[in-house]
Amino acid sequence: MTHGDAVGLVSLVGAGPGDPGLLTLLGRERLRRADLVVYDRLINPVLLQEVRPEAERVFVGKEAGAQAMPQAEIARALIDGARAGKAVVRLKGGDPFVFGRGGEEAEALAAAGVPFEVVPGVGSAVAAPAYAGIPVTHREIASSFVVVTGHEDASKTGSAIDWEAIARGPDTIACLMARRTLAAVCERLIAHGRPPDTPAALVERGTTPQQRVVEAPLARLPAAADAAGLAAPAVLIVGQVVSLRAKLRWFDQRPLFGKRVLITRTRTQASEMARCLVREGAEPIEFPAIEIEARPSAATAAAVADLAAGRYDWAILTSANGVDQLFDALDRAGHDSRALGGVRVAAIGQATAGALARRGIRADVVPTRYVAEELLLTLADHRLEGARVLLARADGARTVLPQGLRGRGATVDDVVFYVSRRPATADSAVVARLEAGEIDIATFTASSTVQGCVELLDGRTELLERPFVACIGPVTAATARELGLRVDVVSEEHTIPGLVHALKDAFGKVTSHA
Repeated sequence: MTHGDAVGLVSLVGAGPGDPGLLTLLGRERLRRADLVVYDRLINPVLLQEVRPEAERVFVGKEAGAQAMPQAEIARALIDGARAGKAVVRLKGGDPFVFGRGGEEAEALAAAGVPFEVVPGVGSAVAAPAYAGIPVTHREIASSFVVVTGHEDASKTGSAIDWEAIARGPDTIACLMARRTLAAVCERLIAHGRPPDTPAALVERGTTPQQRVVEAPLARLPAAADAAGLAAPAVLIVGQVVSLRAKLRWFDQRPLFGKRVLITRTRTQASEMARCLVREGAEPIEFPAIEIEARPSAATAAAVADLAAGRYDWAILTSANGVDQLFDALDRAGHDSRALGGVRVAAIGQATAGALARRGIRADVVPTRYVAEELLLTLADHRLEGARVLLARADGARTVLPQGLRGRGATVDDVVFYVSRRPATADSAVVARLEAGEIDIATFTASSTVQGCVELLDGRTELLERPFVACIGPVTAATARELGLRVDVVSEEHTIPGLVHALKDAFGKVTSHA
């Protein structure tokens, strides 16, 4: 996406305070088009999934006073990237122009004659209180608010902040980067006229599943924050609006709030489950335990040819992966969904039926329970004697379905279209979190995900003793038990929303799992 000798555009993009859903549409579009992304420490790593694999990523984060790249070098990287004709994104936490040094970077770009734009982000001064159930303004309580830094430039000889005006003026005070200086900030506000009993709150990691909130009168907040062990990044909110939190808190009231949930599906399939979990307040942690690999063969080629020629009466799909692999095989042979035009189609599960629907095919039969046995019962009303059936599925699948169909007089072509296997290596960071006991829930959506997970962990099933184990159905649960896992919940509806719903029900009753 480079532009030859033309100078590229630098986009100063605000990433928001933590929740990846708060990135603006324009910010997402710029990330997807970027050739170079220069990003900070507090950026949610999920946002980097929007970046093309071939794009360059440069980390310039700052932590505990040490910066990966000095500010002058950051500006130089932006300028050099643009002059090389690249589309450059400078991804910054919150809003680029609110205590993010975005103004300095824009000045450097302007001085160098490099074109730039500013894509505003949702600022933590508003978002963190909102996710804590604290509105910064309220018609009956607060008609003004101010945003102030709790971390001024260390090179300044004196404070540039008019603490008296802030203490006595705005109804609500939002102080960013205030954790290390919390006691001093509170003391200054009280010394300059803000009553010591003013409601105050400190919000740690606002808008994320790790969000924690401590409330106390202004004078007692530092001690309360210390006792709770709150750490940076944190936003201080001072004002009567804090008293509304008791009625308005919503984010940390979600049923799975703060739960760290292991997702063992393939990387391409994990996003659906991650979205469902995030909506319920959980932190999804991807640990793909299987990979899908197509298995083109003479058998698949013959099956596709016969399907396109109308030689099958039924096509049965047992998974969304099977749907994808069948249509990929059709595409390779120069066919499309019209190949199924004269064929009756059965799908095990709503996810499989949904995958067919996205291809323009409506399943004729979908059993109420998403297992092979239930499909056989559902097909009892259909004449199968003499019918020719294509069963497109994975290598190593259960034999219940083809045996049952043949017992009904059908001719079954049980064709392997793909194989599911475990990845070559495990994500060491996730394994470390399991070893540290930092995973609350482990989810399994197929027997292959259980097997793959145990293999990735080198058989160390003890790492799955602490997490609450949830399986999508009885077949998956049986595999988990055979491998020595304790199964805590099995979803009655064998879908991703059904599994998440089962977790919500379980954690309405379970507060912790030893």
